[in-house]
Amino acid sequence: MDDTDDTTGRRRRFAEAAREERPDLALLCLLIAAEANPEEGEAGIDAAQIELDRLAGSLPALGRAAAPRQWAAALAELLGERCGFRGSPADYRRLESSLLGEVLRRRRGLPILLSVVWMEVARRAGAPVYGVALPGHFVVGFGDPDGAHVLADPFDGGRPLSEDEAGLLVAGATGAPLTPSMFSPAEPLEIVLRVLNNIRAWAAARPERSEVQLWAVDLSLLLPSHPARLRYERAELLVERGDFVGGAREMEEYAAVIDALEPTVARTVRREARAARAMLN
Repeated sequence: MDDTDDTTGRRRRFAEAAREERPDLALLCLLIAAEANPEEGEAGIDAAQIELDRLAGSLPALGRAAAPRQWAAALAELLGERCGFRGSPADYRRLESSLLGEVLRRRRGLPILLSVVWMEVARRAGAPVYGVALPGHFVVGFGDPDGAHVLADPFDGGRPLSEDEAGLLVAGATGAPLTPSMFSPAEPLEIVLRVLNNIRAWAAARPERSEVQLWAVDLSLLLPSHPARLRYERAELLVERGDFVGGAREMEEYAAVIDALEPTVARTVRREARAARAMLN
């Protein structure tokens, strides 16, 4: 099987996994990582799943009657203290910080990927855990989001967070005030799209890595729900990478989609498509 077949197979599997009734967050994140490290293949995905199972087996048997605070403390002790999972400002500069397999190996990552580790280990152990997609900083919650619960920050080794402290994190990252809706549990596909957004942003700041931005956009477009503007971003990337015909065609398709709602924007996009085709002359 050649590289094209491998890529097609991975992406078909990603699309199918994203459309499951209960999407497997770990699998989807590992399939993202496989785009960056295709040479690891199925063995890399299996190894990461085995490591998550191993970590879950290292947790104390707390049982379903355990209080949220007990679960949070157990995860912080295992993952944050004994295993050393945490993050630092330098992790924002590394693509590996957004790849689940690499995060499991390096025990370093972005807040959202460290939160995926916390969530997947806790879920396997039977803990009531969920992700909290605060603007600018992802954390995890234990317990009932509408009742007794505690928040923890995996980026800081699992440090417990009060809602006031979470508000300071949000204000520091975005300047926005905290609202109650920000504490709602994040759905798996929301988390996956946010991971891909981080990868796109990382690559967009590094024009020499446009191939990374392109595959991150391609995977985002395979999700059942995604921003329509990603189609325009993909078209721009194709033009930047020298595929003037392909980029122009996708710009024209995007313009047709938005024509009724945003005719002025559609006209601008069509002009860009004509300019892209002119580059062939």
